[in-house]
Amino acid sequence: MIEYISQHVWQLWAVIAVVCLILELMAGDFFIICFSIGALFAAFAAALGFGTWIQLAAFALFTLVCLFWLRPFAKRYLRKGEDQRVSNADALLGRQGRVVETVKAGGFGRVQIDGDIWKAVTLGEQDIPEGANVVVTDRASTIITVEPANSKL
Repeated sequence: MIEYISQHVWQLWAVIAVVCLILELMAGDFFIICFSIGALFAAFAAALGFGTWIQLAAFALFTLVCLFWLRPFAKRYLRKGEDQRVSNADALLGRQGRVVETVKAGGFGRVQIDGDIWKAVTLGEQDIPEGANVVVTDRASTIITVEPANSKL
């Protein structure tokens, strides 16, 4: 068994490369893939008959090159615009919903947006009746500010 492994070390490097690729698919931060690329070059070195020290040097060299050159390049171009994307409750601004409990002027009511019900207030002087369509104009914590959808026209 040991003799087989010593004659086919490239297969061991290939398995390490595949395992690192699978781990990268779970992580998705372009870090573990650098080890996979290093293992791939070490597998080529082993397949060409180079010794263990050359294989380890190839693994270390190409892993470091990928970490310091490929990873920043990949993060810059493959994740372009991710910082500007809104999430959570900030994504509600400008969305339309339906009043499920009358929103009283100077008080609170409830608005449903995509199946979620939010506590809502209005800055207007009139109540917004149940069943009316509204647009979200602002948010403070979990309370949204709404106005009737027809006033946006």
